[in-house]
Amino acid sequence: MDYIVRATAAKGQIRAFATYTKDMVETAREKHNTSPTATAALGRLLSAGAMMGVMMKGDKNLLTLQIKSGGPINGITVTADSKGNVKGYVGNPSVSVPANAKGKLDVAAAVGVGFLNVIMDLGMKEPYTGQTMLQTSEIADDLTYYFANSQQVPSTVGLGVLMNKDNTVKQAGGFIIQLMPFAEEDTIVKLEENLQEIESVTDLFEAGLTPEGILEKLLSGLDLTINDTVPTKFNCNCDKQRVAKALISVGKKELQAMIDEGKEVELNCHFCNTNYKFSVAELKELLRLSR
Repeated sequence: MDYIVRATAAKGQIRAFATYTKDMVETAREKHNTSPTATAALGRLLSAGAMMGVMMKGDKNLLTLQIKSGGPINGITVTADSKGNVKGYVGNPSVSVPANAKGKLDVAAAVGVGFLNVIMDLGMKEPYTGQTMLQTSEIADDLTYYFANSQQVPSTVGLGVLMNKDNTVKQAGGFIIQLMPFAEEDTIVKLEENLQEIESVTDLFEAGLTPEGILEKLLSGLDLTINDTVPTKFNCNCDKQRVAKALISVGKKELQAMIDEGKEVELNCHFCNTNYKFSVAELKELLRLSR
């Protein structure tokens, strides 16, 4: 089962999150029929979104992570709530690029140069928006840079997706480690030493480590306290009623034009790739409701 661990260490000087998201990323792969590189890119951002979502306090708070870039993947969008529900999509699910110099999926080449937008709807009049330039387009490094520059929180982000030979997801997940403003020098030095021993997130999962085990390794000697665990999953809240409201919102003129065509209309949810069909009779009813 996929879940997120929330923890603290060094008497509150560090806060930490780790997650296992294999089922979530596999669900995304199935729904969008993504290529291995697209699965890896989307899976990394979904895993980050899951952890960043549970950093928010309010039940109705929403987080959106957008990568707008010039690479062949044509951007990535992920939305998460504070309860571990995450959804997302890529612009080009069938993107294919050659392996990188290490023989691994080249997410950076697929993503390309661009920007990371972080939008948090915290129930205020205006949502919080932070934008940073992509540093490596590997996603984890880009989020590390975002935390340091937009939120002034020194952080380390690790994200990974490992594929099976049949292109299903073998391992997926990640971690976010953050230093509080009052972190002492000894704490920082010890954390940096621990981090230097880590090669990749998927190696840790392949070695049999759980999210708790990963945090124990990353925060060894720093008095780790596991606070709680939160289930996480790919979950889209779209339904025909919501899509109908969206159709009404296009306006009477557009609805009438659809009715005049005399054909059923099919609308697609970007986030979960579900299609919703509306007959001419249903469109007429929506037009009536819009008056």
